[in-house]
Amino acid sequence: MSQDCIYCAQDERQEKIMIEIGKLRVSTLFLFREQTYRGRCIVALNDHQTEFFHLSQDKQDAYMRDVAQVAKAIEQAFSPDKINYGAFGDTMPHVHFHIVPKYKDGAAWGKMFEMSPADNKQLTDGEYEEVINKIKQHL
Repeated sequence: MSQDCIYCAQDERQEKIMIEIGKLRVSTLFLFREQTYRGRCIVALNDHQTEFFHLSQDKQDAYMRDVAQVAKAIEQAFSPDKINYGAFGDTMPHVHFHIVPKYKDGAAWGKMFEMSPADNKQLTDGEYEEVINKIKQHL
C-alpha cells in the first residue's frame, strides 16, 4: 500500500475523479466522473501492484475476469459500438484499466480515447446515479 497512490489512499483525490461502484473478485469498479464516453469506468486492483505481470497467475486471471465482466456490463447497459481498454499508469503506478465505451458518432471515434477531454463532461448527481445503476443491473 502506498499513501501516494490514490487507489490505496482512497482520499479526496480519488473522489474528485471517480465514484466507487463496488467490489469485484480482486478489484474495485469506479465510474470515471468525466463522462465524455458514457459509461467510462476504471477497474483498479485492490492490492497495490505497479505491473500486471507482477501478479500471480491466479490473480491475473481473476483480474482479467473482472475487466471482462465490467466490459460486458457496459456493453449491455449502453450499447457502444466498441469498447477501448487503457492501461497506462505512468503517473498513477497502480494496476488499473480504463474501460472506455466508444460510439461512432461520439468523441474520438477511430482514435485513441482522450484521457482528459477538453469538454470535461460532468454529470449531475442524479445522472451519475442513473449510469451507475445501469452498470450494476448488468454486473
